[in-house]
Order: sequence, then structure tokens, then C-alpha cells
Amino acid sequence: MKITKIFLFLLLCAGCVTMAKAGTSSKTRVIVTSDGEIDDECSMVRFLLYANEWDIEGIITSSSQYHWQGHKWAGDDWINPYLDAYEKVYPNLVKHDKDYPTPAYLRERTALGNVKAEGEMDEETPGSNLIVKVLLDETDNRPVWIQAWGGTNTIARALKTIEEKYPEKMDYVAGKLRFFFIWEQDSTYQSYIRPHWGKYNILTIISDQFITYFYHWKKYLPAEQQQFLVGKWMNANVIHNHGPLCSLYKAHENGDFRSEGDSPAYFHVIPTGLRNEEHPDWGGWGGRYVKVRENTWLDPVEEEGYVYPEGRWYTSNAWGRTRLKKNIPNDQMLIDYLRPTWYWVEPLQNDFAARADWCVKPYDEANHAPVVALAHDDDLSAAPGKTVKLSAKGTKDPDGDKLTYKWWQYREAGSYPGDITLESNDGMKSSFVVPKDAKKGETIHVICEVADDGVPALTRYARVIITVK
Repeated sequence: MKITKIFLFLLLCAGCVTMAKAGTSSKTRVIVTSDGEIDDECSMVRFLLYANEWDIEGIITSSSQYHWQGHKWAGDDWINPYLDAYEKVYPNLVKHDKDYPTPAYLRERTALGNVKAEGEMDEETPGSNLIVKVLLDETDNRPVWIQAWGGTNTIARALKTIEEKYPEKMDYVAGKLRFFFIWEQDSTYQSYIRPHWGKYNILTIISDQFITYFYHWKKYLPAEQQQFLVGKWMNANVIHNHGPLCSLYKAHENGDFRSEGDSPAYFHVIPTGLRNEEHPDWGGWGGRYVKVRENTWLDPVEEEGYVYPEGRWYTSNAWGRTRLKKNIPNDQMLIDYLRPTWYWVEPLQNDFAARADWCVKPYDEANHAPVVALAHDDDLSAAPGKTVKLSAKGTKDPDGDKLTYKWWQYREAGSYPGDITLESNDGMKSSFVVPKDAKKGETIHVICEVADDGVPALTRYARVIITVK
């Protein structure tokens, strides 16, 4: 396509050296810390296919309670084959989005963190110092989402360096920090980060819902979600004939999805239109969470009388993991507990398949997600008994595909406890009457879900929040 050639020409002229100048990009900034477990490797394949969506500030190898140097260790340089494979598919990826970072850019931001032992945070390392550099840089004040796919020790070491050497900068650093942890895979969040940095109320999500994509998914995922994870689907849509990066994906021998337990950490910041990034209770591809203490968000547990632990949320006490160990057949409570993540399996996997296509197909032979636009503000207000008119007029598809619309109430995300009735919920426009029992200040969340008819079908969203007045 002509537009693709123009993009490539501009990209080459610019030299592809750096991303947007600091402070000018609207993208989310992310730092990944990973212990290199086999499911981290699977997560890394998908992560690199989404590298165009964020400003990646660091990819850092760390340790965890499961993996460290000399103990089930993937190697200090485990990520290099994935970066090498990314380099091979990069020329095709930029045909689909010029914002894919160059392989050189990613290599410059890949470093070794604290890996000598579980929870080791005594030594400064290249990885911890990279985090320090990013957090102290006052030329870019955008939030930085630091993800712990393994332990939090390299993150803790970086924050300790800042506390010891730049104590006057702690308030500034805390203001742009955001955390998403896949469990607390060592003790350093409780032993150092929380006691020393807790006063700043840093937004912190600690996920147990990630077990939706964990090794045991066949034990609890509904059949309609499992069909997108079995070997027949994975082989055809991702693993085979999709280039060297996807061929590295460590599925089971028959192609069955193995595990991507760490992926929800970045699913949370994929720009889907759900507006969940700064609002963990709103829900999105990475799950939905509730505020438990300070500014720490954990998984919603519906068990009557349940009390969250005061300390770590991890293997030994996270509700879903302990429930899974009970081996209850067709455990509806566990299935319901994981619904905030498994609800999105189909659109997530279709999105993965499209990105896999981007590795090998030209632009006009692949699919690209619709762009959802509302004809009104994202946030509205209305009194009980009043009609709220909703419209997604202006929504477009970059490939000219036919679009289907679905409007639905995300009841768990709103504070109004009842149901609403959406009229014409399958068209570009919809409406509903605010229930008469709705109280002032309560909120109603309505999602506009738009899917195209491309192959694979891709879905994006807009969230409208109506506050009762």
C-alpha cells in the first residue's frame, strides 16, 4: 500500500534511532522485570509483538522465589534469542505500525538485575541502576508502570538506591511510579518497599487472577475460552508459519497453550479503550481489582467472611491459588473468581493472532483493530428517570471492514448495584433510562464493544461512565 511505503521512507530518513522525544508521547511507559521462567518466555513473545503500544524503558532480568542463578535458572542472557528473532521480523512489523521500536533500542534497554539469590537486593546492578535512571529523569514526568513477572527485589534495590543517594527525589519518583506484580514472588515488597515507600500511596496491583493464563487453565476455564488455547488453534494462528519470533513460543508439544502467567501485567496497559489503566477497579484485559489497603489493589474475593492477609499475596495464601489446590471438580467459585480475566480470552487471542500475522504478511493481507470513537464525552451525568443517549458515530476500521456493535453494562465496575436496560444495544447508537432508585453520586459503566469482520476478528472498546445527579 502507498501509505505503508511512505511510513517506511519517513522511518528510514529519521534513522529509527529513538522513540518520541521525552514528554511528547502519550504512550504508557513500561519497565519489565522477569525471572525468565518458561511462562515468562511465552509472555515475552507476545510482549514484543505489542512493543509498538508503549514506550519500553527497560527489560530487566531479576530473580524470584522460584528462580535465581544456580537454581532452575534460564541464564543471564535468556532473552537474547527473543530479541534476535524480533530483529528478524521487525522489518515486517513496521509495515503495520511505524512505532515498533528498533531492535537496537530494545537491546540498549535490556539489562541484568539482582539475580544471585531469592530476594537479594544488597548490590546495585545494571538492571537496578537502569530503573534508577528512568525514575530520576525529570525531562519526562509520565507515569512508569513497573511490572514484576518474578520477584520485586531488583525494583526494591533501585528504590533503595534512590532513598540512600537521592532522598530529596523520593516524592517526585513516587509520583510517577505504578506497580503491577504477578504475586509477590519474594519478600522485598513487604520488607522494604512497603515500609519505606508506602507513605506515598503508589498505585500497586498484585494479581492472583493471572492464573487464568497459568499452567492449569484446563481445570477451570470455560470450554468457550479453552478453544482459543488448544493446540489446533495455537498452531494455526500463532506458532506455525508466522516467522522466527512466534516459532520460539514454548507451547506444549501438541501446540497447546502452556502458560503466560505474567502477561496480565502488560494486558493491563494495552490501549484497548477500556480506560482501566489508572483505575484497577474498572476492569480490563488484565483483570479487575479492589482496593484492600493503602493504595494496594488485590483480587475481588466473594467468599463470605473472607479476610485478606495483612502481608504478602502470593503462592501460599492468594485465594485462587489456594482454592486451585483443593482440586474441586467444576469449581464454580474459582471459575467466577477468574471471570474478570477469562472474559477477554477470545479478543485477546484473536489480537495475538493478528500480531502474529503482522510478522509475515503485508499490511493489506492482515487485520488491524477498529478505532472506536464516541460522539459525546466519555463521562456523562443524568438524573434518575432521564434518558441517556449513547453514540459511537465516528468509529472507523483501518481496513474498511464491516463493524458490529455491542453495548453492555459493566455492572461490577459501577457503584449503582442494579441493572439497566439498554435499547438497541447492537447498533452504533443505544440509550437507557437511569433507574429511579439510582442515588446521587452512583456510577453506571457502559461499554461499547466494537468488532470487525476481518480474520481474525479484532475488538476494541469505549467506556462511558454515567454519574447520577
